[in-house]
Parts: sequence; structure tokens; C-alpha cells
Amino acid sequence: MFKPLALAALLATPVAADGLTDMTDAERAAFGDEVRAYLLENPQVLMEALSVLEQREQQAQAASDQELVAQFSEQLFNDGYSWVDGPADADVTVVEFMDYRCGYCRRAHPEVQQLLDSDANVRLIVKEFPILGEDSVLASRYAIATQIALGDEAYGTIHDALMTQNVEMSEAGLSALATDLGLDADAIAASMDDPEIARRIAETRALGQAMGINGTPSFIIEDQMLRGYVPLEGMMEIVEGVRG
Repeated sequence: MFKPLALAALLATPVAADGLTDMTDAERAAFGDEVRAYLLENPQVLMEALSVLEQREQQAQAASDQELVAQFSEQLFNDGYSWVDGPADADVTVVEFMDYRCGYCRRAHPEVQQLLDSDANVRLIVKEFPILGEDSVLASRYAIATQIALGDEAYGTIHDALMTQNVEMSEAGLSALATDLGLDADAIAASMDDPEIARRIAETRALGQAMGINGTPSFIIEDQMLRGYVPLEGMMEIVEGVRG
């Protein structure tokens, strides 16, 4: 039977693969039997190989994501319209692609806020990325209309409410929410058909598509992309990591 090191060398090198073509059918069958027997007796070898493969795939994905962030950095960090929370001179920027109807976005919302509250050198850029149906689109349109009509402070107020409250997803329900929050619902309603709203949503969707973002929440923390929900502790570790 093959020794483990000999088997590993045979399976891992191009020479070994080429050598298999020089075997007779009987020799290849015998070799296959030897490999199968060894793996059945040592199944941990397969687990180790799968672990190495997974690590390599993760490293390749991280490198690819860093290239994407660099390629689309202007759209991510300086699009000129996405809402920003936190100081302009922060040393770490977090970009969040979110959907108001996404349960994990709602779960992440207070933790992202805790990150900002606990670290004065972090800023957040919110990307309206409605992908979960017409209610999501309506909520994003309303939030953007609020920003256009009333400014960034009002947007922050409506954004937080849409993330934390159960709101009737209709223009009437959203207007009632705005009124309850002390906002000018009539001014927001007058901005709902502004073509700038559709332009922003379409542009953000195109950016997400170009970066392979197909779920929410998705985060970019400086040059690192996080595809999915990350607890507060994980975000804090990543923030410290990018600072070096």
C-alpha cells in the first residue's frame, strides 16, 4: 500500500498526473484501489484537503473583492448623494448596501449604530439597495425623497424609523410615519416622483451587480467586502484590522 507521503506527492504534482497516462489499465485500476483503500482508512486526509481548498477559495475571493473595491472606489465612497453618518475625516469608512425589508439589515442596524457611537473615527455610507420586492422599493423611494425634500438630518430620522419600526408599506402609511416623526409629509410626497430617485436606485443596483453583491446586508469596510450580516464584535475586529 502507498505510504501517505508518497500518495500525497503522487496526487499533488503534475508529474504524477502525467504518469497515470503511462500506466496500463490494470495498473491504473490497482492504483485506484490503493488510493481508495488509503482514504477509507484515513478519512481525515479528505477533511484536511477540503479545509485547505476552502482556505484557498476564501483567500482568492478576498483578493478579488479587494480588486473590486479599488475598481469602484469612487462610486462606493464619493457618489455625491448617499447618506453619510459620522465625521468626514474618519480614518475608517463603512459602506452598507441595505434593504428596509431585510431582517438581517434590521438586526445589524443597532449594531452598526453602536459601532459609530463607540468609535468616533468611523463613518457610515448607506447605499439604498432595495432587492426584496415592491415594498422595499417604496421604502427606499420614500427615504430618498425625504433626503431630497428635507435634507440629510430628516433622512437619518426616517432611515432609523424604517429600520426599527413596523411600518405600513403604502404612501399613506409612510406619510403617517413622517408626520409622527415631526417631518413635513407633504414636502416628501411632492418629491416622490422626482426622477433623481429612480436614477439613484438604478445606479446603486448597477454598482451592486458589477461588484457581485446579490444580498443584504453587504458591507465594505475600507478595502474589505463582507457579504452578509456580521455581529458587532466582528465589525470592531475588522475595523481595528484595517487600521493595522
